[in-house]
Amino acid sequence: MVLLAAAVCTKAGKAIVSRQFVEMTRTRVEGLLAAFPKLMGMGKQHTFVETESVRYVYQPLEKLYMVLVTTKNSNILEDLETLRLFSRVIPEYCRVLEEGEISDHCFDLIFAFDEIVALGYRENVNLAQIRTFTEMDSHEEKVFRAVRETQEREAKAEMRRKAKELQQIRRDAERSGKKVPAFGGFGSTGMSSMSSGSIITDTIIEPEKPKMAPVSVRPTGSSKALKLGARGKEVDNFVDKLRGEGETIMSNTGKMPSLASNVLPPPVNVESVHMRVEEKISLTCGRDGGLQNMELLGMITLRVTDDKVGRIRLMVNNYDKKGVQLQTHPNVDKKLFTSDSVIGLKNPEKSFPLNNDVGVLKWRLQSTDEALIPLTINCWPSESATGCDVNIEYELQEESLELNDVVIAIPIPSGVGAPVVGDVDGEYKHDSRRNVLEWSLPVIDAKNKSGSLEFSIAGQPNDFFPVNVSFVSIRNYCDIQVAKVTHVEGDAPVKFSLETSFLVDKYEIL
Repeated sequence: MVLLAAAVCTKAGKAIVSRQFVEMTRTRVEGLLAAFPKLMGMGKQHTFVETESVRYVYQPLEKLYMVLVTTKNSNILEDLETLRLFSRVIPEYCRVLEEGEISDHCFDLIFAFDEIVALGYRENVNLAQIRTFTEMDSHEEKVFRAVRETQEREAKAEMRRKAKELQQIRRDAERSGKKVPAFGGFGSTGMSSMSSGSIITDTIIEPEKPKMAPVSVRPTGSSKALKLGARGKEVDNFVDKLRGEGETIMSNTGKMPSLASNVLPPPVNVESVHMRVEEKISLTCGRDGGLQNMELLGMITLRVTDDKVGRIRLMVNNYDKKGVQLQTHPNVDKKLFTSDSVIGLKNPEKSFPLNNDVGVLKWRLQSTDEALIPLTINCWPSESATGCDVNIEYELQEESLELNDVVIAIPIPSGVGAPVVGDVDGEYKHDSRRNVLEWSLPVIDAKNKSGSLEFSIAGQPNDFFPVNVSFVSIRNYCDIQVAKVTHVEGDAPVKFSLETSFLVDKYEIL
């Protein structure tokens, strides 16, 4: 048997997924598949047709065809057996046999096809072996991840210990009446010391807010600067009042809420080669279960500020198993990335642009698989004699994530007063102006993966939807990271800085 190509096509002959096992051009494959529907006669029960040069062995898949293109001298019995195996592989990766579903899982199908046929000849494998080979479960990878998680836990424990020491020093200084050390005070000296030495404690110790604004020294210049400063203070005070009343104030760019900017500050020590790994998720679920749509967009952005390190290559570790679709920048060597997971320019003599943010790699994940939901929300309103009893719970499905500043916003009927809250994990706040009950949780991770909130209020079950969720994380959802940066010549390592963020664009339960 000599198998030329295996393809899934529409009844009109349009190729959705095609894998060639011998040297063939794309035009040749598309021409063969386009001619295939015209060769099939009406009313025939055959599962193959022949031309002067090739044989088509096919099997209908609802609105699609699974087609094998072979030579005419191949064994038809082996061809049919191979066709049955191909047809059984497709439902393993696609829930519905439709064009969109096939396109979403095209890479999974191609990898499975490669396990069935090698260089035109069938391998002696069955469906269970194909599933095992494509999963590529690695014991070494599990050991590596276990070691890394242990190191992260130790680093967090050390960070908390250091934070407690700093707090104790501060308390002792205040009791004895001595000057408070610079790490806990305000002013240029304290802030510079904190940013350089103990910035890691920002997420644990909140500095005390000053009760009074410091008296500024009058400058010798014109009075216009003072007027501008005074107006700025008034605007800041007005914004603070709005925030205190529950309003969400956007930054100047209008793209990111101020909460995210506080939780995810830029790194203190930014190197000449700096990268951002950013992911944004847009998710819609039904109130009775079921994922309507989930789309995740990710990007690695590179910024080079020194021409001495402009000619570099990025080593990327891709441990994702969720089936993301990767795409490199047009100026990046695609063959190099496909073979070695290395991002480099097509022309190695050129340098990356200076002082510009360049997106070198982006990925996209779109799915309706409920198993991929990072954080599930179950809101259950039950009608009672006095209104509704609402039980809402969350559960972290992706245990590798650590979600910070999670806010679950539940709509509340207007004009019925505040809800009566029973059991609650975390904190809550009733915003009467926006008619929203905000359930806040500082951290959701593997140790705090589930929780619930119960409250009672007058209303109907439909009044408590849609539920909106917001969070930020310094761990990305798809396990794609930059592991190393090297010079193009000599492969010498280059020092780089990296910031990772996972943000919410839309996350609602309808």
